[in-house]
Amino acid sequence: MPDRAHGRKIAFAAFVRKALDDARATRAWTGTEVSRRTGVSRQTINRWVRGEWASDPEAERVVAFCEGLGLDPTVAFGVLGWDRATPSRPAPSAPPMDPDVEALLRRLVDPNVSDAEKFHIRETIRYLAYRPTLPLDVRKGRKQAG
Repeated sequence: MPDRAHGRKIAFAAFVRKALDDARATRAWTGTEVSRRTGVSRQTINRWVRGEWASDPEAERVVAFCEGLGLDPTVAFGVLGWDRATPSRPAPSAPPMDPDVEALLRRLVDPNVSDAEKFHIRETIRYLAYRPTLPLDVRKGRKQAG
């Protein structure tokens, strides 16, 4: 039994490490950014990467980590050896993609686009995604005035 637990720790550590590497490579996210977007503390993520946990990770944290990175939690559950027959929440269907967003995503994976341009695209998207929204009454007032 101890060998199986050790193997699960190694497998889950590899899964988390790959997820972090992918987030760094494709989104330029730091460990702090991953923690912020997933709601899982850096300390917890670091313990997972090192395989230094006494008891299994909490399912809610594993799900939050995966969903924050756009990963299927059932993959992590499988790595942990958890019963995948347990019904999980159905995956939400992706909303229709705006053509301009599709064009930006294509540029981000195009090897002919410079790293500098990809950086600027990511920074602009990040700014737009997290800027505060205007209150509804302010937006309505602007439309009426114009």
